[in-house]
Amino acid sequence: MRGSAYEVIAAGGGSAVRSCARPAGGSEGVPRRQPARETAARTYARALPVVPVRARGLTIEDADGRRYLDCASGAGSLALGHNHPVVLEAIRRVLDSGAPLQVMGLTTPVEDAFVTELLRTLPPGLADHARVRFCGPGGTDPVATAVALVRAATGRTRVVTLTGAHHAADVTACCPADAGEPPAGVLLEPVRCEDGVLPVPDPWLRDLRRITAEGSVPLIADETETGVGRTGAFWAVEHSGVTPDVLVLSKAIGGSLPLAAVVHRADLDGGHAAGPGAAAFRGNQLALAAGAATLAHVREHRLAAHAAALGDRILSRLRSLAEEFACVGGVRGRGLMIGMELTVPGGGCEAPGRDGRRDTASELAAAVQRECLRRGLIVDLTGPARNVVRLLPPLIVTEEQTSAVLERLADAVQAVERGRADHGPPHRPREAR
Repeated sequence: MRGSAYEVIAAGGGSAVRSCARPAGGSEGVPRRQPARETAARTYARALPVVPVRARGLTIEDADGRRYLDCASGAGSLALGHNHPVVLEAIRRVLDSGAPLQVMGLTTPVEDAFVTELLRTLPPGLADHARVRFCGPGGTDPVATAVALVRAATGRTRVVTLTGAHHAADVTACCPADAGEPPAGVLLEPVRCEDGVLPVPDPWLRDLRRITAEGSVPLIADETETGVGRTGAFWAVEHSGVTPDVLVLSKAIGGSLPLAAVVHRADLDGGHAAGPGAAAFRGNQLALAAGAATLAHVREHRLAAHAAALGDRILSRLRSLAEEFACVGGVRGRGLMIGMELTVPGGGCEAPGRDGRRDTASELAAAVQRECLRRGLIVDLTGPARNVVRLLPPLIVTEEQTSAVLERLADAVQAVERGRADHGPPHRPREAR
């Protein structure tokens, strides 16, 4: 095929056949053509103008041969990084078997193996009487399925979603045990990743579990971002010792392929239909195979504990950056889900910057992201103001790679702070806190 290269690349104990389109002139033409062909809403490609052609583990290589350390991990969907051998082997076995790849939710040996492995990982209080319900892999499908489930099970319609800074008392009125109608369910994320990587306090979550249980209100934990060892426990709710009634699962459970499921208490089943999440592509066989291999590898190799240890190291280093540079504000996270907030001096939203204009925290974060990219490090931005640099390295990241990530990130922050000092007010290191 003209303009393409097909290569066989050695990969551990086997080989992986990969197709990588290489336009004439390298990667320069691809970013130039993209704005004319695709919607401007595709912001990821503009913020990270990288044209990847191959990847393994933490590393991405672009069409020009430049390598990057990927700490975005497909927004957390790559628990084992890119093209992990156990994932590739699981996919190959399905392809070589001649089994159907898409069967609209029919039971298959591949699905049975995935469900068996998934049940092994669940908190005992849920695993002992759990049901697994597959749904479409889209971003809203599993949440819609969970909401439909609790509405049908309770006969109620209102679902409380907790997205702000709450205390347990705030939900007491929503879950009355003796008066009024309680909601059909309470939905929360154990770590609010898109809000700026904000872990929910464990005591607060325990109080919430008590209140919902007293009011016979199903508690739904959305582990789309946090599941499969990401936070230092296999499921983030385990940090608090809480067992939810419903788990919403996606991203990492597919082993890099699109897959989503809802796990719930058996008594919530009732035999009712799956609801709006019952899409055509639920339970894709390749994704189930890749997901089962990923779940088993994370469990057998204790990668959640590895994530906890390296996450503590990263948080410690970033907190030292916060002491050193005024543009680094709060640092928070759990395991290998970490956020570093960028702020203007004084903690406000904007401050005098270059050429007399005002610098904003989101611009500082974007500048850090660009400087990271120049140093061969891919990071993501999150938060309502997109001023939080998010680190989501795969769970297989090594100590040596962690050191490289931290060094490049520190250099990037220093470059941004130096640029502010050269074109704005004099740099004053943050006072020790």
